[in-house]
Amino acid sequence: MNTPFTYEFGYSWSIGWGYVVPLALFGGLAAVAWRLRWRTWLVAVPGLIAIWSLAAIVLIQVVLGINLPQPIFVPQFLASGFGEALDVGAGSGRSTVGLLLARPGVRVTAIDIYNGYYGIDDNTPQRLMANARTAGVADRATVEVGDARAMPLPSSTYDGVISSYAIDHIQRNDIPKALSEVARVLKPRGEFLLMLVNVDLWALLLAPPMAHHPRAEPQRWRTLLESAGLEVLEQGTHPLTLYFYARKGADAGASR
Repeated sequence: MNTPFTYEFGYSWSIGWGYVVPLALFGGLAAVAWRLRWRTWLVAVPGLIAIWSLAAIVLIQVVLGINLPQPIFVPQFLASGFGEALDVGAGSGRSTVGLLLARPGVRVTAIDIYNGYYGIDDNTPQRLMANARTAGVADRATVEVGDARAMPLPSSTYDGVISSYAIDHIQRNDIPKALSEVARVLKPRGEFLLMLVNVDLWALLLAPPMAHHPRAEPQRWRTLLESAGLEVLEQGTHPLTLYFYARKGADAGASR
């Protein structure tokens, strides 16, 4: 059985469990206030903050499953269950492992620059492979170190590309380069599943630290995808997530 402690995806404690601090602090204060029969508002205010903190923990650990493999939001993505896939900005492997578990005949190449801090402590290829071994899928996973804007990979190679909360962290002016690289490495008719951080009501109410992230503008991203030669087939949202399912044209050249 998978729990938030099964894998070592390495998200900083402050991101995954930081709300334990206000939960304990204000929950304890509310309990003391109730026990000592303080005024109602002195019980209610810290009690509400404690409930909010608990809700945020549930959102992060259960709804988002930040310490669990990334689910595949689109059933059509690599629905055959076979093929070669690429995870762009793979980090510690949430999407890589999630895809390998969901598609038992797919092989995944994970690529990441593995440089800089993006919420993961000790972000290394070794951590990704350790998580793949925990899931029992390491025999179908490989890791490459490379920049999404200039991937050291051959053109027209992959049946599918997935990218979770990575390309939107690239500098704004460089995002078209990354999307063009995705189109280049995809085979004609290859599929692309892109997930972006979406500062929605969930984020504003339960995960305020996420609110610093720029809002995901659906039309802008759709235009960027289309400009890269990718046809958007589906667009949707999940808590804190905007996603696009796209496909490369059948007649797109390998040189793109």
